[in-house]
Amino acid sequence: MFCRLKSTPPSLFSSLNCSFNPATRSFSSTSAAMSAITKAFFEIQYAPVGSSAPKTGRINFNLYEGDVPKTARNFRELCTKPEGEGYKGSGFHRIIPQFMLQGGDFTRHNGTGGRSIYGEKFPDENFKHKHTRPGLLSMANAGPNTNGSQFFITTVVTSWLDGKHVVFGEVADEASMQVVKEIEALGSSSGAVRSSVKPTIVNCGEE
Repeated sequence: MFCRLKSTPPSLFSSLNCSFNPATRSFSSTSAAMSAITKAFFEIQYAPVGSSAPKTGRINFNLYEGDVPKTARNFRELCTKPEGEGYKGSGFHRIIPQFMLQGGDFTRHNGTGGRSIYGEKFPDENFKHKHTRPGLLSMANAGPNTNGSQFFITTVVTSWLDGKHVVFGEVADEASMQVVKEIEALGSSSGAVRSSVKPTIVNCGEE
């Protein structure tokens, strides 16, 4: 079953209150106000727009383990598993500019697969955190209580996903967000990746 996120009509973006600089699309971390933050990272191989030469960029994450421990643990442990059993070797199969980057399907690599550390699926833990800014890490799903391993990283405010997808972390720093922006630019309105080098997680882990 596809893990699909419902995008919003372009006209809706103008009515959302973004908490980031529209010129730079930079953001401010809110992790200081939270307890029990754990950390994870991806090293991603991709070719930026205008280049056929692959490069490797790193995205650091803060995980809200104090607020959504089960969901954060699922992501963190999948970052530590070997290729074929977790995120290492998997790619971003769906990228929509001005929306999000979606990945985490390490079994079928097309949005129809993946599994959690608890079994194929696990329930929505809570909706304490909202999709209020770019750089948030949230669970992709195929409906209520169908969380597996697929996730997405927001690149804008996505308030219409509140109460439907569990936010469990954030991009940790501006250098990491720059990598997110470069990968976002490889996407399309359909979600298809416009690059001969599919953005792939070549290494990942916890810190």
